[in-house]
Amino acid sequence: MALLRAAPLLQLRSILSRHAFSSSACYCRSLRSSHALARSRHLVKTRQSSPPGASGTSRAFMSSALASEASQEKAGSQAYGSEQIQVLEGLDPVRKRPGMYIGSTGPRGLHHLVYEILDNAIDEAQAGFATRVDVALLEDNSVSVTDNGRGIPTDIHPTTKKSSLETVLTVLHAGGKFGGSSSGYSVSGGLHGVGLSVVNALSEALEVTVWRDGKEYQQKYCRGKPLTTLMFRPLPAELSDRQGTSIRFWPDREVFTSTIMFDYNTIASRIRELAFLNPELTITLKKVGEESNKTQYTEYCYAGGLVEYVRWLNSDKKPIHDTVAFRKETDGITVDVALQWCSDAYADTMLGYANSIRTVDGGTHIDGMKASLTRTINNFGKKSKVIKEKDISFSGEHVREGLTCIVSVKVPNPEFEGQTKTRLGNPEVRKIVEQCVQEQFTEYLELHPDALDLILSKSLNALKAALAAKRARELVRTKSVLKSSSLPGKLADCSSTNPEESEIFIVEGDSAGGSAKQGRDRRFQAVLPLRGKILNIERKDEAAMYKNEEIQNLILALGLGVKGEDFKKDALRYHRIIILTDADVDGAHIRTLLLTFFFRYQKALFDEGCIYVGVPPLYKVERGKQAHYCYDEAELKRLQSSFPPNASYNIQRFKGENLRRKKTPIPTPALLGEMMPLQLWETTLNPETRLLKQLVVDDAGESNVVFSSLMGARVDVRKELIQNSASLINLEHLDI
Repeated sequence: MALLRAAPLLQLRSILSRHAFSSSACYCRSLRSSHALARSRHLVKTRQSSPPGASGTSRAFMSSALASEASQEKAGSQAYGSEQIQVLEGLDPVRKRPGMYIGSTGPRGLHHLVYEILDNAIDEAQAGFATRVDVALLEDNSVSVTDNGRGIPTDIHPTTKKSSLETVLTVLHAGGKFGGSSSGYSVSGGLHGVGLSVVNALSEALEVTVWRDGKEYQQKYCRGKPLTTLMFRPLPAELSDRQGTSIRFWPDREVFTSTIMFDYNTIASRIRELAFLNPELTITLKKVGEESNKTQYTEYCYAGGLVEYVRWLNSDKKPIHDTVAFRKETDGITVDVALQWCSDAYADTMLGYANSIRTVDGGTHIDGMKASLTRTINNFGKKSKVIKEKDISFSGEHVREGLTCIVSVKVPNPEFEGQTKTRLGNPEVRKIVEQCVQEQFTEYLELHPDALDLILSKSLNALKAALAAKRARELVRTKSVLKSSSLPGKLADCSSTNPEESEIFIVEGDSAGGSAKQGRDRRFQAVLPLRGKILNIERKDEAAMYKNEEIQNLILALGLGVKGEDFKKDALRYHRIIILTDADVDGAHIRTLLLTFFFRYQKALFDEGCIYVGVPPLYKVERGKQAHYCYDEAELKRLQSSFPPNASYNIQRFKGENLRRKKTPIPTPALLGEMMPLQLWETTLNPETRLLKQLVVDDAGESNVVFSSLMGARVDVRKELIQNSASLINLEHLDI
């Protein structure tokens, strides 16, 4: 099985990837296991032209090395006494296992540090004490977050005998958000008292400034330990009423595996969400560049709240009714909902928030919303005789087709799963959301019969399309049974039946497919060539999708189930789905069509980390008998600087010309299909040397907007998006 090691974050150069996804570039290394040994045997047999005895010697050497390593590990594991029991004190657990607190030590965990500090400032706003938050990304890769809330208390804490400021920065599970009469917040996103101390522990430097009681307090920290005592000075008379907290931190390079670089767009997406959810709050984001003219600045304030959020998400669609919005408070829990159906959308966008925290994996508030919508629409459908058969009813998929919905709840004692808070677990929230939505939404539909008719018509069309899709699927299955195999004929499958170690390359055309089939490792690598460009499912309903042959081949080859929520990872035939297309305009279009299909058909593939993009090298540098592959200009320059000044070498640029030193450029292969199988293995298929980008959805709302804009039917919106994004493109990176 391949081990993915995160490398520096590489931005995808297309507009789609920059807005919709974050990509982690990963070098794949082999584990020293039976699988790696078997693969090495395969390579010795097929890749080398050495005598038979040489390959046998190589295998024997590797086997003895593995046996020696195993015996050493066994001897070490037998020594188990009290001296092997470690007691981690203070913030040591955070530095020892950072992934437990921030999810990962890659780009996602790096940005999570900002979110922890930002959420503390938002909690002050939710409590009614802060009206402004300023976030700054500074040129030394530090981040500062400043709010005008009450300021962290600075007096001596009775338990720790240290200042309360130092207590919350250095002690795990110390904070004012545990609820009850002694809590400083009635509703908050922070719960466990670890967010600020975790950021402190994972920062090589942190500076905190507090304005409170007419004084300014300052203290500095390093990797969770205070460098200075808490110092203060009186504020000038004109600033004596200033209050708030400012945190500036420098992430620790010993902890984070990738290059420390904060992405402006990623943080801006999170800030935009928070501004929509807190209409009385103003949030600013500034990025200071090395030059003064490169400074970026954006201010976010949405007085319309969730109504504006839905309007922004549906800006490139055709709504069939006005936005429905309502708010209700029951037993201390506030439910805030906004929703709208669109006629030209065939997927749903449902975003859930609990105490302004985005619950990526849903939870009881989303479950209650879905159940209530389905029940309400079915009741109206039967009353209005739209559904005539007793045994037929709208499913949740039919009701939610084309729906954009935001559900935000404020819960005094939320139950999240883990510190990263991806799912809400309070059972009482579901009941309250169900009752609230049924009452308010039923009242709206009774007062707006025209909107009701349009929503029922949309649901009925979705039901008819689903029935047609079912017939199409059954027809495909019937045809497959008559054949010798139910898998697509062009699929070159792998011999392994373990999906965790298996991977499939989706390639462009038969020529690239032929090279990939010859160059792959047949044990764990499968290849599926596509014929031309697949269907753009953003503009088609479910029935049309299932009738398309290339879509059917994808569904059958990957082992995907029915569209939507019936995702089962156990049914997947490969846990790494790698899109491998040419580095030209057509290749980028095919890649975008595939990403649209995966996002709309089975978005869970991104959540499970199954979608990758293969990255062919840009340059091949030959010096003597040695060949080096470089994936960008910077890597090429580093390699050239390592050569002696008078060195002679050849530079071959894929998708361009051969730049031979001091000689006339010679044309070179431009397409993957023109690469020799061995060359394709060395550059793109070999897990030990290749470069992959794993795609994950950081912002589902913005991803939905970008897919709708780029792949939808409205040309005017797409034209505007391209015009606004044209200045972000570096023309030197385009092969035109």
